[in-house]
Amino acid sequence: MIDNYQGKKFVANQEMLVDDNLTVEQALQICINKKQFTITMRTPGNDKDLIRGLLLSEDIYKAEDALKIEFSENKKKGLTEANVFIDEKLLGDGYSNSRSMLSVSSCGICGKKELEDLSKKNKLASTLQLPIQNLYKMFDVMKKGQPTFHLSGGSHAAAAFDKDGSLLCIMEDIGRHNAVDKVIGHLKNAEMLKQAKCIVVSGRISYEIVTKIFAAKVPVLAAVSAPSTLAVDFAKELGVTLLGFCRGEKATCYAHPYRIKLSE
Repeated sequence: MIDNYQGKKFVANQEMLVDDNLTVEQALQICINKKQFTITMRTPGNDKDLIRGLLLSEDIYKAEDALKIEFSENKKKGLTEANVFIDEKLLGDGYSNSRSMLSVSSCGICGKKELEDLSKKNKLASTLQLPIQNLYKMFDVMKKGQPTFHLSGGSHAAAAFDKDGSLLCIMEDIGRHNAVDKVIGHLKNAEMLKQAKCIVVSGRISYEIVTKIFAAKVPVLAAVSAPSTLAVDFAKELGVTLLGFCRGEKATCYAHPYRIKLSE
């Protein structure tokens, strides 16, 4: 499932408005016998298959019998609710871990009960003006600082830069959100987090990464690949400047483009 979003595309030192198709990211809240079990972020579609596979892989329900699932849309919370009915005698050991269970969608919001705690925030205020040419150079710097990726091809990277585009920190991890956590944690431990004005990442941008950037009070987030629809929605709401498809001398801004300026 996709949705269309308008962005400001930068090519070299020029800008233009574009309409891009982005992958939809929405929350699915799973309840078992009317009790909240977990929230997973997913692209809507084949939700019955997703639930069956998740419950099997997490050792919650492995019986051959078909599942009875009732779906409803909670517009107030902005999520789909799925109530799964399972005979308690058939529940596996994984059910007892419901409060801490993380689903395998690679999104850190998974396992959390509510979304409101992250959505009711004040917008990030920053007067930063980042030259687009500086942004292009940041990705070149990050690419050169990924030894694990160059040796294995199996890791993600995140890098933080100051207002002048100077590198503060770069980290790698097999998980793209873990790489972001490592960067934020290192800067916090080094008492340098306030210097960070832009974080760039090697993969795509999900809802979770936007909330991490917001929590760290970093005004600009940019990625090699695409953002999800939910990432763009929350970047707009939280005041984070969000860019995707940053490759070579090209980048598309989907939220708060006023912080990106052309070179004079």
